[in-house]
Amino acid sequence: MGKLVSEADWDGALVRARTHAPFLAHGLDRLPELADLLAAGRAEDALDYARQAGREDADPAVAMRRERLALAVALAIGDLAGAFPLSRVMGELSALADRSLDRAIATAITGRVENAEPAGFIALALGKHGAGELNYSSDIDPILLYDPDTLPRRERDEPGEAAQRYAREIMRLLSENTQDGYVFRVDLRLRPASEVSPLAISLDAALSHYESSALAWERAAFIRARAAAGDVAAGQKFLHTIRPFVWRKSLDFGAIEESRRLSLRIRDRYAGPTEPGPGFNLKQGRGGIREIEFFAQTHQLIHGGRNPKLRQRGTRAALDALAQAGIITSEDAQVLGKAYDRLRIVEHRLQMVGDHQTHTLPEGDALDNVARLDGFKGGRELVEQLRDVCADVASRFDRLIDGPERPSCELAGASAPEQLIERVERWTDGRYRSLRSPAAIAAFDAIRPQLLGAFDGAENGELALVRWETLLERLPSAINIFRLLEARPGLLDLLIDCLAIAPPLADELARRPELLGTLIDRSAFTSTASVDELAGDMRRREVGDTYEKALDRIRVVVSERRFAFGMQLIEASQDPLDIAAGLSRVAEAAIEVASQKAQDEFATVHGRIEGSELLVLGLGRLGGGALTHASDLDVIYLFTEGEGESDGPRPLGKTLYYNRLAQRVTAALSVPTAEGALYEVDTRLRPQGAQGPLAVGLTAFERYQREDAWTWEHMALTRARVLAGSPEASAQLDAIVQTILNIPRAPDKLRGDVLAMRFEMAQHKPPRGPLDAKLLRGGLVDLEFLVHFLQLRDRIALTPDLDSAVVALVEAELLAPELIEAHRLMTRLLVGARLLAPELEMPVGSAAGVLARQTGHGDIAGLLDGLNSAREAVASGWKQHFNEELETT
Repeated sequence: MGKLVSEADWDGALVRARTHAPFLAHGLDRLPELADLLAAGRAEDALDYARQAGREDADPAVAMRRERLALAVALAIGDLAGAFPLSRVMGELSALADRSLDRAIATAITGRVENAEPAGFIALALGKHGAGELNYSSDIDPILLYDPDTLPRRERDEPGEAAQRYAREIMRLLSENTQDGYVFRVDLRLRPASEVSPLAISLDAALSHYESSALAWERAAFIRARAAAGDVAAGQKFLHTIRPFVWRKSLDFGAIEESRRLSLRIRDRYAGPTEPGPGFNLKQGRGGIREIEFFAQTHQLIHGGRNPKLRQRGTRAALDALAQAGIITSEDAQVLGKAYDRLRIVEHRLQMVGDHQTHTLPEGDALDNVARLDGFKGGRELVEQLRDVCADVASRFDRLIDGPERPSCELAGASAPEQLIERVERWTDGRYRSLRSPAAIAAFDAIRPQLLGAFDGAENGELALVRWETLLERLPSAINIFRLLEARPGLLDLLIDCLAIAPPLADELARRPELLGTLIDRSAFTSTASVDELAGDMRRREVGDTYEKALDRIRVVVSERRFAFGMQLIEASQDPLDIAAGLSRVAEAAIEVASQKAQDEFATVHGRIEGSELLVLGLGRLGGGALTHASDLDVIYLFTEGEGESDGPRPLGKTLYYNRLAQRVTAALSVPTAEGALYEVDTRLRPQGAQGPLAVGLTAFERYQREDAWTWEHMALTRARVLAGSPEASAQLDAIVQTILNIPRAPDKLRGDVLAMRFEMAQHKPPRGPLDAKLLRGGLVDLEFLVHFLQLRDRIALTPDLDSAVVALVEAELLAPELIEAHRLMTRLLVGARLLAPELEMPVGSAAGVLARQTGHGDIAGLLDGLNSAREAVASGWKQHFNEELETT
């Protein structure tokens, strides 16, 4: 009897496997005894059963395939159940590869020389196999070697001929896809001179290669090499012989630089998305598995010759050894180790679905499927987690590429220009793909003097340089950008300002350098497009468009408009209030189009409900039409009455239909696609908050607001605005909202509720810095609470536009006139600070000057004076209506 693993979720694992992984479902159906063992939580018995699955088959090829299928199923279910840690899964898969290789070697040799031992034929395991870290559907990359003096063969066979025959048979036994599947795909391209060499190489030829003509990447490959099968003793002797090739006692700077070039080449060869999302490769992508492995291996190559303790095959063991030796920090080892485990686990999930050797996150429903197999509700949550993981890895890999031996660029003092010139000259040494062609270099040379002058005179120049270099790294070609900057010299200073003083905008530009193209047209700085015009741009179709392509198009338009608005803020060419309104129009158009696209896609499977429709109600800054670059979208999903069931191939009841449809709309607005992310969608303002259904009917919504809603929920409704829905349904919802807002309220209770809520908020959400115009006492939140109190108490000024509401309340003589400008000043500051001071600390230099000009002041001191006056005006109104002092100093 195997040990029962009570803490593991075997039932959940089996359900997820059958629901989300066709390969596993097929395996469970083929192996009912194994399925029973797993259902009973008998983990070790299941593994024993799997190892013996082919024991009764006389044909080794069949036996190995049956063992592989059984072990793949047992490990996967144990993994999903939480019974087997990652290290156990990888170790068992690697051990299976060892056994399979060993059996294939023995079968190939005894098939020609009866009863012969596999003396003189060696399989070296490299890569993940050598490290004992094979992934779920991995290839194996052995090097096959032979000793001509001891290799078993027939008398008439030459040793080399016999070795090639054995190698071909080994590959057939393992790789051929039969009705029982395959064992392992075998890739022999890591052997010496693979373009011209035979499949199996003699020991002498291999030694000659590694001692004289091997490349740097081959040294890295042998960090994880081990003798895995066949004549293991001879393999171990060979590895001992070439140890000086791998682990050198001394390493010159040229070799270190070669390691860096190898690191850079990892990214250069990868052309997919630069951060997790559909199409992102977990192995090759920025911040992915390969970067962690190379981070460890590069340090091992540099230091392992002098310190044998660093000669670890496993990635996590190598990181721990490097930290213990003080070569990397303990934090780096811990962060990279955890990231490695997480990325490998998700890689396994991808491969469990169909037993494919894939490392790429799929799109749409396939991404949701993988995420649910991994225990998430959908792809969005998985992608968000992976973004954080990969960002941590990428930042550390960046430091590895830069390296401590690289001279830093200090843009201060008399020596700065010379250092800057040297740094800029290095941009054309081949490290950047965008600056390799003669045409790109010529375009670069044309603006080189202007670039040098602009960076030399820039504030935060080092930061601007780093971000510019990230841009060069990610651009497929820099020709058009250089030509644009040459044609419009003033744009260069603006671009460098963007890189130096607006971190969120610079980060967005680094993620999507193609956004620079939006600056070609000067109209980008004066855009006043309507919601209908923006929606028309987002709806534009091309031949062969899919649902995913439609979502991509929305993201392209939104990102271009948001970037253009950001550049307008930096240039201080538009009033931030107009920017806030423009950002809101963009979001409203995106909601309108994404909602319609999602509904059309949903209807292809589930149909529609006759006489009923989905409505999207915007609240907060979205409802008030005054978004910032950092705003989430606060929405409530509602639906009108109609027939009880949809009319599609897979009909759904009304409540389930609209809740699933609301999920689809949220995904259309938030899940990253090939074109990146869009918005964060916040639905917590819906009835009953996160505990309630995602979408509710209008009747239930009205009843909840009348009978169960809290005062703060009615305050939120003062900024409600219908953003998607037919005119008739929108009017119906508007009428409900107005009815709720016009309910008579007891002033004393309302006042008590408002003060209690503001006190609670102040306790849990203190201001983040001296520019936090939102949360500072006397700031926007206090003004909003004051306005909403008066709106609900007196049932006037009931408009979602907060500026209009303040004006109306001033006209009603309920607020002092100076609060109109106080509100506008603080809103301008909020909008501008989201780009220029995202941490809400005091900016310096250019950023401070731009922020001051945006708010109508000559300098930052004037802005602070204006902010203090605005807060005092709010405090005065607060004192007037609540008889409570606000501390604004």
